[in-house]
Amino acid sequence: MASFLGIDVSSLSFDAAVRPQGIKMHLSNDPTGFEALLESLRKLSIKRVLLEATGGYERDVMRFLQDAGYKVIRVNPRRARSFADSLGIKAKTDAIDAEVLAHYAEVIPDQPSLRISPERALLRELLQQRDRLVQQRDDDLRRLKQVQSIAVANYLNANLKHFKAQIKLVEREIEQQTAMLNDERVTQLIKVKGIGMVTAGKLVALLPELGRVESREIASLVGVAPFNHDSGKFMGKRSISGGRFAVRRSLYMACLVAMKYNPALEARYQSLRERGKLPKVAIVACMRTFIVRLNAMLRTGTSWLDLVLPQPESTT
Repeated sequence: MASFLGIDVSSLSFDAAVRPQGIKMHLSNDPTGFEALLESLRKLSIKRVLLEATGGYERDVMRFLQDAGYKVIRVNPRRARSFADSLGIKAKTDAIDAEVLAHYAEVIPDQPSLRISPERALLRELLQQRDRLVQQRDDDLRRLKQVQSIAVANYLNANLKHFKAQIKLVEREIEQQTAMLNDERVTQLIKVKGIGMVTAGKLVALLPELGRVESREIASLVGVAPFNHDSGKFMGKRSISGGRFAVRRSLYMACLVAMKYNPALEARYQSLRERGKLPKVAIVACMRTFIVRLNAMLRTGTSWLDLVLPQPESTT
């Protein structure tokens, strides 16, 4: 009989529940707890394991179970909470959450389980650290414009010098770690105008599905796919929702640069503006076109081509 495992992870411990047997466990979030969990599962036929993203606390047990041969799916906590609400479950404890996740594992559509290698995990950490440094730098730049105290201005300028140096160092580490992945997709991506090594690293590390799924799915994963809001005769506005924010933010800047070199992207943007679309709406539409084309390029293994619009024939 197929069984389904749900795991709710915290910093020091995790709760596990197995359906339909109703088995419940509370174990430490360390190798000892992982081994105890594995021993409890040996006589069961676990078809699917499901856990929430909990700021990184779930990574070790996820990697341990994947190495042991289990299919592990990690979901956004918001999706798990919505599932609990749909069941009418309002109470929330770690044990209850584990049971909800086990139930969710039983009914969720099957999907590929992507394994994150240690090298890719390290690249993710470096990219996150760069984002934090850039955010701190930008925060202090805004403060510097408003400060009146010369002493505080000096402190802020010292911080900015420090952040600038740290960003350069971490970018160097990102380039080295990206090269260590030996991922052919990086080589193809950096040939596209608008995509540097940092952006390429973000795309392959934070969007490992790139080049391996259909165009609609990749647009949805990034969060640039428009969703319908219709009911009966009511036709609501299409809007984007969800997706991976860090990837979308990086793609936004890359697309702005690509539009300067790709006449087709620039023409699409201008066409949407002429039809009355707001600038951000038009840019998001171009981002969707951009990521879909990148996905197609990587899927087929072809080189990137900057599309050139046909020119009218000369009358002379």
